[in-house]
Amino acid sequence: MSELSGRDRVAAAAEARGVSVEFTERGQATSLEEAAANLEVSPGEIVKTLVAKAKLTQTTSEHSYVLALIPGDKQVDWAKLRKLAGMKKMSMASPDEGFAATGYRPGTINPFGTAEELPIYADASISGQVSLGAGEPDLNLFVDAEELFSAFNVTLGDISK
Repeated sequence: MSELSGRDRVAAAAEARGVSVEFTERGQATSLEEAAANLEVSPGEIVKTLVAKAKLTQTTSEHSYVLALIPGDKQVDWAKLRKLAGMKKMSMASPDEGFAATGYRPGTINPFGTAEELPIYADASISGQVSLGAGEPDLNLFVDAEELFSAFNVTLGDISK
């Protein structure tokens, strides 16, 4: 049995969770603004899926990973995310760590079909139809934010700046 492509993993996981997604070829983009222009949406309608490395205490070497969903026109507020997640330390995972945790490369990361089931935190300002990476370069998906949040039991809060 061959391994599924990123798009096929996303589609299978979305179907299994009962979430309707629409795939769109975005074309090459070197920035979020360029991706938004290619998709004919505002940067805030693109949701960045960030992989964060989380530690329960400052001194422990043990860590876990979480996903943070942030509007494309904002940045993650690490202090707010740490508080919402109940963690003492959080930082952006390296691209290799993100790939190990999700099976996706930066720019293609999304909650569907990740390599491991990860807790998901999202900025409460995200609503309506949004676009995320879709598991492969130059490809995005559109999904209703409420449907996404419900399917993954996402924890919402003010986590951006």
